[in-house]
Amino acid sequence: MPKIVNHDQRRLELVDATWRIIARHGIEGATMREIAAEAGFANGALKPYFPTKDELLTFAFGHVFNRTNQRIADMSAGKVGMEALRAFCQEVLPLDEDRINEARIVIPFWQKALTDPAKAELHESSMNQWRAAMEGYLRQARDRGEVTAAVGDEDIVNQLMSMLLGAQIIAAMSPGEHLPAQLNAQLDAYLLLLNPADETARRQGQTFYSTIVENK
Repeated sequence: MPKIVNHDQRRLELVDATWRIIARHGIEGATMREIAAEAGFANGALKPYFPTKDELLTFAFGHVFNRTNQRIADMSAGKVGMEALRAFCQEVLPLDEDRINEARIVIPFWQKALTDPAKAELHESSMNQWRAAMEGYLRQARDRGEVTAAVGDEDIVNQLMSMLLGAQIIAAMSPGEHLPAQLNAQLDAYLLLLNPADETARRQGQTFYSTIVENK
């Protein structure tokens, strides 16, 4: 009987091996030979799955995006408005080693997307999906009186995107200085300020922000 090979599982094994190699050696050190060895493949056995490292990186980005979306779905289930928005943001923030490794995949993909229209389109469609989700949570939050800021929802979403993606860069570049508690404090400070009509929330937001500035 010929051996039955689960090709989807093989591809995921290669993505996991790519994460480990990039974490140790960076994207330039993640050669196809190194990735094959890390995944327990014979040299050259990757070609049926990913003929080039470029294709592997694109698949890895899609896998990271899907993993993140699954975490978001799990953690936001049953939540609406501000609670759902906060859960969304926390699953994108690099709050643990797995999510920092995901950032190490995403950042090289961004670099490739600068000169590759197909990758740029994939990235933009992925980010637009996130923007739409956050805008939906914001509409719920406004309907519930949880967001009263005069700032438009599109601007709020863009600010949150800058915060989330910027945090990925910082965590990947300086993992030794990566402080999940600080990232959570920054997120909470911003979200609290979206309801300036709530005096308690406004003061808490100012306190969070002052603490962050003092600890820089």
